[in-house]
Amino acid sequence: MTGFASRADLVAIEAEAAWKDRDVAKTMHEFLDRARRAHGPRPAITYRLFADPKTGAETLTWQQLHAQVCQAANLFRSLGVGRQDVVAFVLPNALETAVTLLGGAVAGIVNPINPLLEPEQIAAILRETKAKVVVTLKAFPKSDVAQKVGAALAEAPGVTTVIEVDLLRYLAPPKRWIVPFLRPKNPAAHGARVMDFAKAIAAQPAELTFDDPPEDRVAAYFHTGGTTGMPKVAQHKVSGMVYNGWIGQRLLFRPDDVVMCPLPLFHVFAVYPILMSMIASGAQIVLPTPAGYRGDGVFDNLWKLIEKHRASYLVTVPTALAALMQRKIDADVSSLRSAFSGSAPLPVELFNRFEKATGVQVIEGYGLTECTCLVSVNPPGGAKKIGSVGLPFPHTEVRILNGERVCDVDEVGEICVSNPGVFEGSTYTELDKNRGLFSGRFLHTGDLGRIDADGYLFITGRAKDLIIRGGHNIDPAQIEAALMEHPSVAFVGAIGQPDSHSGELPCAYVELVAGAEVGATELIDFARARISERAAVPKHVEVLDALPKTAVGKVFKPDLRRMAIKRVYDAALAEAGLQSRVTGVVEDKKLGLVAMLAPKAEDARVQEALRCFTRPWDWAGEAKGSASP
Repeated sequence: MTGFASRADLVAIEAEAAWKDRDVAKTMHEFLDRARRAHGPRPAITYRLFADPKTGAETLTWQQLHAQVCQAANLFRSLGVGRQDVVAFVLPNALETAVTLLGGAVAGIVNPINPLLEPEQIAAILRETKAKVVVTLKAFPKSDVAQKVGAALAEAPGVTTVIEVDLLRYLAPPKRWIVPFLRPKNPAAHGARVMDFAKAIAAQPAELTFDDPPEDRVAAYFHTGGTTGMPKVAQHKVSGMVYNGWIGQRLLFRPDDVVMCPLPLFHVFAVYPILMSMIASGAQIVLPTPAGYRGDGVFDNLWKLIEKHRASYLVTVPTALAALMQRKIDADVSSLRSAFSGSAPLPVELFNRFEKATGVQVIEGYGLTECTCLVSVNPPGGAKKIGSVGLPFPHTEVRILNGERVCDVDEVGEICVSNPGVFEGSTYTELDKNRGLFSGRFLHTGDLGRIDADGYLFITGRAKDLIIRGGHNIDPAQIEAALMEHPSVAFVGAIGQPDSHSGELPCAYVELVAGAEVGATELIDFARARISERAAVPKHVEVLDALPKTAVGKVFKPDLRRMAIKRVYDAALAEAGLQSRVTGVVEDKKLGLVAMLAPKAEDARVQEALRCFTRPWDWAGEAKGSASP
């Protein structure tokens, strides 16, 4: 069976067998070897260095991918990597990235690291995971990845080997001839041995040279977010990785599917629901440009790339969809069956616009790093409740808890998850960070939500106040700590303000010490100098006479969110030349904070002005939620 339409379909699948009795691969090598035997000569991964569809692309078949992964795994073992040792990579997307990801998980524990992080954060992750080997870029024009890793290695003495991937091989003349003259000097390796990736794996056999016993084990470390200061590191077992692939093969993908995935392979969304599903199903993944959606020309050419590769699925996030909808569909996209969206809430207007433009619906889902990603999805063949993240997958149980009490239907509480992707009791590498994380076998996600009478899951907020900017988690504490260093600042409250492109942007409200005077611009500059992650620098700082506080003196952030919603929505309405303004922001038990507007002017123009915001709004005096999800 491929696809599902209802909760009954999921119940029927669960009734077939318990997860432990399923005929699934027990090791990553076995997982990939099954794909090789079933789909050997068929395309597995296609990579494009450039977004222009007229430029070349390179494809690995399942047979070729299997061979290169074995070569990489053999190389890592020859460098002293055992089953409990770590191979980290700091890479943009490339075929070598996928090979390193899978080869590292076969040989030991693979640790993808976001190349957008600052050197201090990269070094902290390398130290936390005790990485022995780092795979990264050879210095290349218009890229600072090699320089960042070089700086990080100075603070990560445990790394013994650096393996460099050279993107030069993807270039055709004359660019291939020019780049060596423009290439920056390679940074120092700080005592680590330096190897060339292509030469090193070419010297290895194309079949495993070591035993791969069928025992479940940790095979990946993924850092959470990337904009939260020094990220936590989550542990993923082979069983959880294979579970994601099994879900994709059983419910979503067919062997003849072509999946356009402009997302990075350091993120769980691209790795588990997509790449693991490709391995399980035999479908093909297309990776356009090293930077995915961030790559030059990707948005301007994506419709043409879908036509060229006859893509049946598009993997996306709300911010990317918003950018795509600003461009004319200038190609034949009739091959598309659907699009998957995750990482942040999807505005209803964006859902509708995409369906109208392409004829296909966006499937919204929910996952998180701590669960090895997949938790729930709107059924591809059934009802898609806009604003919901759908039904929990087979063998996944979701509970909404208030303390230890299970909440009633539509009652908001903390979302807690148990499934094969949850590493019970030891989610994080730092043991102290696992304390209080579980209620029995259920992982506390930190997200607030509710389940309706049909079993659909809705996310209503975040228990830990994380700011989610375009799918990246930002801890408000680092913003508050930076601003509190200013001698004129007494209290700080950092929140996420609504943003039509990124969902949320960090902003901060400040109360000054008595008699002090300081402007917002100076405070933003002060914070910028002290916050290592650029995405976390507040985009708006406002000084208040006094911050709202609770009875025990803590800053009361719901009131700050109300202020931000009113300010941002009023500005959008004014820019559109409308008279309507936010008269208040009220709490709705299902929708969270809802902006109430008055007077009721031209409804269509207000819809247009606010359509890209994820926060709901309504006309004052009318049923909440009727105008926005």
